[in-house]
Parts: sequence; structure tokens; C-alpha cells
Amino acid sequence: MSKARWVALGAAMLLSTVVVGAAAGAQHRTAAAVGTSLPAGFPTIVDASLGTPVLGFGASGDVQRTPVIFLHGNNDTPFPTLCNGFGGKIHDLAQAFVDRGYAASEVWGLGYQGDQCDLAASPTNRSATAHTTAANVDDLARFVKAVLDYTGAKRVDIVGHSLGGTLAREWLRRDHAYRLVRHLVTIASPHHGIINCSPSPLNYFALDALGGFNPNSAVCVELGAADTPFLTRLNRKETPGPTRYLALRNAVADFVYISAPDGPFFPAVPAQDRNGNPHDFSTSPALLGQRATNVALTGQGAYDLFGAAHLGILPSLQTEQLAYDFLTDDSDDD
Repeated sequence: MSKARWVALGAAMLLSTVVVGAAAGAQHRTAAAVGTSLPAGFPTIVDASLGTPVLGFGASGDVQRTPVIFLHGNNDTPFPTLCNGFGGKIHDLAQAFVDRGYAASEVWGLGYQGDQCDLAASPTNRSATAHTTAANVDDLARFVKAVLDYTGAKRVDIVGHSLGGTLAREWLRRDHAYRLVRHLVTIASPHHGIINCSPSPLNYFALDALGGFNPNSAVCVELGAADTPFLTRLNRKETPGPTRYLALRNAVADFVYISAPDGPFFPAVPAQDRNGNPHDFSTSPALLGQRATNVALTGQGAYDLFGAAHLGILPSLQTEQLAYDFLTDDSDDD
């Protein structure tokens, strides 16, 4: 499918969520349930930051399609856990792929930050070193290798929400692993920084109870400005081949990037970077390059229990449709 047709599809979705929902529902079939564990014989991968086995899901069985690895965002898990009962929506997206015809053995999920139970006692862990992109690259590298070895596939596709998208790109860059990833879908990912790190007293995310996203926190040193050392390295070339890229973002509200209320629980914060400089992060999740397709969506808060578009864009019907169509379109594959 040409880039022009992808953009047209995105525009059509903006016009009618009902039409998208009907199209998605028409394709759903009774299918196996995606599990909440990794299959027998899959190697144990110890989280490099936590020292405990990573969480994840996958299944044994024949593999006909390119396996898809689903990556959650910061402060999330690959499925709901005891300490993250309202999260884990990346699991729902994987299930939607199975409902549309993928085998359970073709969808995989990696949890690279544990079960999040530590956040109740130590909320500033949300912005600490173990929650940075760089700290989790080794986990993803070992997980991809394990999926390839287990399934016998030569390549994978990756779908990453928020930090999961940046994690995939940093692994690709660090390990020059582009030949191993056919398609990458990033969903509201911080490719060019986040708005939550300014020194302004109006940046409520800097409060310890809300994560401690102050200018000197590890996540903010990494992502708090468009020109941090980390993002400067990552974006020297944003979309190297042969991987193809689809970047989805919110166009109106997103508490990680846009200085506007995102649902009833996330008021606006100043549009500043970690240095206190005025900066517009609203297009941070977009990617530049001939191999990138960018689609901006609206109304995604309707898919989140708390009305937040940054969270709702993950389980939305529009995201499901766009991601599925992109991964099953091989017309431009090398």
C-alpha cells in the first residue's frame, strides 16, 4: 500500500470511529485467548535492571506469519497484574490480532519493568534509571533472539506503545538490528522528547507522589528535551531501512506531549523542556524519513477508562485497524 493510501486511510478513520469499529468487528472471529505467560521451553530471561525473570506472553505452535512482539510503555505491564489492574492494554491489542487471524504462537509480549508493585512504596521509580529506554535495551535484545530461535522465524514485527516504541528504535540503532525487524509500529512514542520534565512549579509530574519527573530524574535526562544526548544519537537517522515504520500519535490531547488537558485527570503542564525553555512537543511521536508513515488521530480518550488520549490510543479501534493493516501489508517489503 502506498504512503498516500495510508494517509488517506488515517484521514478516513478520523471522520468516523463507527465505520472503523464496524469494519474491525466484521473481521473478528472466534480465536484462542492470548495467555499471560511464556511457553514451556522458552528460555528464562532475567531483567537486567531488576534481577528477576521478565514477564511476557507467547505460545508454542506453528508460525506462518512474521511473529509480532508487543511492547508496553513506561509504568506499564504486558498484561494486567495485581499492582497494575487497569493497565496491560497491550495484551488487548495482541488479542485483537489473534481475533483477526494471527495464531497465538505468532504474538509475543515482553514486560521489561516488572509487575510495577514497587511503585506503591517508591513512586519516584517511575522516572528512575530502571524505567529509562537505555536500561531495558538488553532485555529486548535477548527477547527478540529468543523469539526468533523459538519460532524459527527470520524476522519479527514490533508494536510499541509510548516508551516501547523508543525502546525498539534504540535497540535497532545500538545493535544495527534493522535486518531483524520487518515492520515497526510506534504508538504515541517519545521520539523527540516529553513535556513532563520542566522545572516549572506547574509541572505536577515532578512531585514525588506523581513520579518525580523533575529535570534531573533519569527519564528526564534521557527524554526531557529534544536535544538530549540520548535523543540526539537516536535521531541522527530516524527511519533507517530495510525496516518500515508506522508512527501513530494524538493530534489534540496527550498528557505526555501536548500542553492541554487530557481527560478529567490530567491538566495541562507548561510547554517547556527540562531546561525551562519553551518547546512544542506535540509532534514528538512523529518520525521523519521516506520509510515512515505518520498518522495523527483524535478522540482517543474515548477508549480509556480515565479519558486520557495517551492511554486510550493503545486499545483504540483505529490503532488496531491501522496496525493490523500495516503489518499484513507486504506490498512494499524488500
